[in-house]
Amino acid sequence: MRLGVRVSGLKALLRGAAGAAALLAAAASAQAVELPRIFSDGMVLQRDQPIRVWGSAQPGEAVQVSLDGRQASTTTAADGRWSLQLPAHAAGGPYVLEVRATDGTQRFQNVLIGDVWLASGQSNMEWPLSQTAHAQAEIAAATDPAIRHFKVPKSWASQPQAQLTGGHWVPASPQVAGEFSAVAHLFARELHARTGVPIGIIDSTWGGSRIEPWMDAARLQLDAAALAQKMEQVRANDERALSGTRERLARFGALPAKDSDWQRADLDESAWQTIAVPGNWEQGGFAGMDGIAWYRSSFELSAAQAAEGVQLSFARVDDSDQTWVNGVAVGATHRAYNTPRIYNVPANALHAGRNVIAVRVEDEGGGGGIHGNADELYVHLADDQRLPLAREWKFRVASASVQAIDDKNQIATLLYNQMIHPLQPYALRGVIWYQGEANANTAADALAYRRQFPQLIAQWRRQWQQPELPFLWVQLASFVSGFDQGDSSPWSLLRESQSATLSVPHTGQAVTIDIGEAHDIHPRNKQDVAKRLALAARAVAYGETVQASGPIYAGADFADGQARVRFAEGSGTLASRQAGQALHGFALAGADHRFHPAQARIVGDQIIVSSEQVRAPAAVRYGWHDNVEAADLINSDGLPAAPFRSDDW
Repeated sequence: MRLGVRVSGLKALLRGAAGAAALLAAAASAQAVELPRIFSDGMVLQRDQPIRVWGSAQPGEAVQVSLDGRQASTTTAADGRWSLQLPAHAAGGPYVLEVRATDGTQRFQNVLIGDVWLASGQSNMEWPLSQTAHAQAEIAAATDPAIRHFKVPKSWASQPQAQLTGGHWVPASPQVAGEFSAVAHLFARELHARTGVPIGIIDSTWGGSRIEPWMDAARLQLDAAALAQKMEQVRANDERALSGTRERLARFGALPAKDSDWQRADLDESAWQTIAVPGNWEQGGFAGMDGIAWYRSSFELSAAQAAEGVQLSFARVDDSDQTWVNGVAVGATHRAYNTPRIYNVPANALHAGRNVIAVRVEDEGGGGGIHGNADELYVHLADDQRLPLAREWKFRVASASVQAIDDKNQIATLLYNQMIHPLQPYALRGVIWYQGEANANTAADALAYRRQFPQLIAQWRRQWQQPELPFLWVQLASFVSGFDQGDSSPWSLLRESQSATLSVPHTGQAVTIDIGEAHDIHPRNKQDVAKRLALAARAVAYGETVQASGPIYAGADFADGQARVRFAEGSGTLASRQAGQALHGFALAGADHRFHPAQARIVGDQIIVSSEQVRAPAAVRYGWHDNVEAADLINSDGLPAAPFRSDDW
């Protein structure tokens, strides 16, 4: 399953551990003073905290930093590194940050001071504003340059790095906001409207990433030598796979190729290769390839069948497609890797005999091609007959980039080393985190998250030297994952692990089970996600007295054939999302551990749950499935309750 999007064109990012590790020190010989790339024109610095500035220069060199009349100075160490801090500064700007060394000066213009939030996780945090609900209106509204984003490029390293591989600060505007993280941008907008201060977002995300790649080796208790040996094997495997891809691409001739007429029915396909459909092209020998490729196949019709039109179904396409039949455009879908392609083909596009399908596939990252189940590929005739299309198709690449990056978001420490470590200790107001889908495939992974997630929070806080750094996250939304079996739900266990992490001080959770999409792991409603994160931020980071969460489960008592569910103080007034109707999403079990749907009603500040099938209940659960759209317990502020259970079975 593909769990994210990725920006292509990252060849320069993958030069291994040694290159990026030495960037700061090596650059000192070419430039008098070097700073991490997070320092750039247009940056946002954290208000009301000492401002840390660091970098490298020639050994023993004097370095002076100034900002708005405040100054600090130091001398570089024997390895050329230096670090200092300026006094805390109130919100404001624009200012100039000036860094002077013996041999030269760097000046950073248009610097604002406000609140800086690190946004991290996988694809639902990475998901762009251009692909959300009401995207055009949201992009048009992104007109406040006091909201700024820094996108950390997708990159990895086997050892912690001193420098990012790229990135710069970008003020919000309709021209660029479409590529911003939707959750992070809308969250920033909420906070800016509330606080009136500049908001900086550092977006360090990678679709499909597990939590382990965002943690360091020490926290994961990994042996350094064993990890280094593993990475050598990874590099060797990568090179073998990429060598095979390059060899196959060479058979197509010069790339990029002109593909403006490849939809023609009479196109000469003799130079095309074949590939199995369904299946991502990586499985067909094109490992590490992103770009544009064409697929062609055909089907036979009688004159009568052609006259009635057909429906074309060819599973799913990662990421986007344009589709023709006999050179006639019949459909297109943009950036929807998991959406079935079903297009109506009119009679005027068909004829008796051979009819040619042409599909132009554009992949921006991760897996690419036509994928899904074989029974999803067919031509549906008017008489309900289906002509199967799962077979070898003709295949040709129009443009490609090749890079060994696809699985690096699964390997422990690699993303932390290159995408988080270089940011430390740039002062933050807090962290927002949306991740967990990739760790919810098995019960064992979901339970391990209960240990890993608090460890990650503790690690980042220690390394940022901010022991009370607010850390907020989004609980997994509803989704038909395919891993939910009976009473076993890995996604529910992962959600429970997330809720359990609220025991860590200065944390908050945005519950989103009510705004998921059953068949799309990327819900388009990012507005409510951002609003709920902003409520959590107001409570945790800004100290406001605000209702920031829905009802919070506190315990259950069992007597008289029913369960009486209690909620924590501050949960708000209990209510149903369907006003005036009974609650849904509850289940009861007896000593046999078999759960049955149950009736639930609100009685004051408690909920009474009963079921005719469970005469002596011993456990109660709420929303305990991967997809829990029916669960409708909220408070009077409209905030949903997180799924919960009284048992530990």
